[in-house]
Amino acid sequence: MRTQSCYIVAYECYKAPDDMKLDTETCGELILRNKNLGIEQYKFLLQAMVKAGIGEETYGPRNVIVGTEESPNLTDTFLEIDDIVFGTLDNLFAKTGVSPSEIDVLVVTISMITSAPSIPARIINRYKMRGDIKVFNLSGMGCSASVIAVDLVNHIFQTYKNSYAVVVSSESLSPNWYRGKERSMMLPNILFRLGGCSLLLTNKSSLKHRAILKLNHSVRTHVGSNDEAYGSCTRIEDEQGNCGFFLTKGLPKAASKAVVMNLRVLVPKMLPLRELIRYSIVSYWRNKSKTSTPESGLNLKSGIEHFCIHPGGRAVIDGMGRSLGLNEYDLEPTRMALHRFGNTSAAGLWYVLSYMEAKKRLKKGDRILMISLGAGFKCNNCVWEVMKNLDDANVWEDCIAKYPVKCTANTSFLEKYSWINESSN
Repeated sequence: MRTQSCYIVAYECYKAPDDMKLDTETCGELILRNKNLGIEQYKFLLQAMVKAGIGEETYGPRNVIVGTEESPNLTDTFLEIDDIVFGTLDNLFAKTGVSPSEIDVLVVTISMITSAPSIPARIINRYKMRGDIKVFNLSGMGCSASVIAVDLVNHIFQTYKNSYAVVVSSESLSPNWYRGKERSMMLPNILFRLGGCSLLLTNKSSLKHRAILKLNHSVRTHVGSNDEAYGSCTRIEDEQGNCGFFLTKGLPKAASKAVVMNLRVLVPKMLPLRELIRYSIVSYWRNKSKTSTPESGLNLKSGIEHFCIHPGGRAVIDGMGRSLGLNEYDLEPTRMALHRFGNTSAAGLWYVLSYMEAKKRLKKGDRILMISLGAGFKCNNCVWEVMKNLDDANVWEDCIAKYPVKCTANTSFLEKYSWINESSN
């Protein structure tokens, strides 16, 4: 009875203006003006772009759109962050009617930027928040930072009763656009796109009727003690001094290990007892007879209705689907979020959730499993309970009618730049 519940009252995702879209034409110009690239890099990028699952309407940073990515500056960085952070917070406060002066806890997760004063300080100054606000700035946590922030807020709520908390998640792309030619470092340019999200959470029981989600479980796993996992996703400089993210071939293995370790702890908490007993009996006979059947694995759907997986890329989504025994209906929200908005780092989960809401999938009592992966290497998962039927289209309002798309392959690139595959040098 002493445990304080953690509720989400509302959340707001960021949607950039149309002139910041990275369509085929803009991406082609961006690639061709990189003088470090040759025909082999063009062929690699063409193949990767077609298969990435990224559509024509994702958003890129302003300096990349206008062609100044070779010389990023602090002004561009702050303009990008301010537009995302202040835009989502303005909408969040307006939607909920909660005043910034009522906020007791502020957690900001923007991994790739460190400033003085900090981003949380910019928020406090902009909204004139109270002097006793509890402030946390989580940097370098990667794509799983949003769930880490929620877990942090949940722990704070156990000490501070009747409180409001705001979590802001985004990423700084303007100063971190890779301009070299290393294949493993070019992939993030293909996948990562502009986005962000702000959440309003509370543990006030009097606001339970206004809440949209309730946190049931949260488990964090870190496998950074393993050298291969630790080095699978790192920010480094290439031989020419260009800074970017380096993704190794050991990344899938690190992700798999982290997910398995996490679910070993989370599954007994979220699945019904009958499923755990069934699995134990089936596992016993499977080991005894040394045979395996499709029914011998855990049925996650016995305790979960919806799966909100980080839209990190097509390979990540496919791998998670196979590992967890999910069908295309289960994976549809993640695939469509990747197609429409790209990999928006820590904010990506909330674009997936917003798709579910826009499609009116979320009904009162449903449970949602959120799965997030991040550099380090980390797997942070949580289970939410839907408090009422949800149908807010949010950032999907103008395009939800045309989703889901039948094919996420971006054939526009292949049609426009097919000449690259025919070139020999």
